Amino acid sequence: GYESDAPFGGGNFGDLLLTPTKLYVKSILAALTLNDSEGAQSIKGIANITGGGLIENIPRVLPEGLGAIIDAKTWDLPPVFKWLAQAGDLSADDMAVTLNCGIGMVVICAPDEAEKLMENLQENGETVYQIGYIDYASEKMRVQINNTDTAWS
Repeated sequence: GYESDAPFGGGNFGDLLLTPTKLYVKSILAALTLNDSEGAQSIKGIANITGGGLIENIPRVLPEGLGAIIDAKTWDLPPVFKWLAQAGDLSADDMAVTLNCGIGMVVICAPDEAEKLMENLQENGETVYQIGYIDYASEKMRVQINNTDTAWS
């Protein structure tokens, strides 16, 4: 019931269900003002991770022939996702193609811009993780998430 403690912790189930969606507008607008040493914008791509999860949303902002290599050990899977995986008997692949797994927004930049961009996002109230990198990829494997067997169990 809504008044019950959530099975994944964090409080009352009903209150947690009614928690408003996190919006990134202000922090992303601030980050969009950053430029690299040559004057080009530091951010090269932004993907809001919604329905379609990490697997479907990240390729939407990448040119053909590129993909993301992600390490699931770089952030803690929130308890609600662990509970959903167990209660719904979801595999890591099911979770990655359906849920954001605790990563609400992916911001892509050149490696030498990452630290500056991360600092800016943190200054604007975001929790930031460097979760992976962009590399050449086949059309069939645009997002590869490594270490889900240990990080998401």
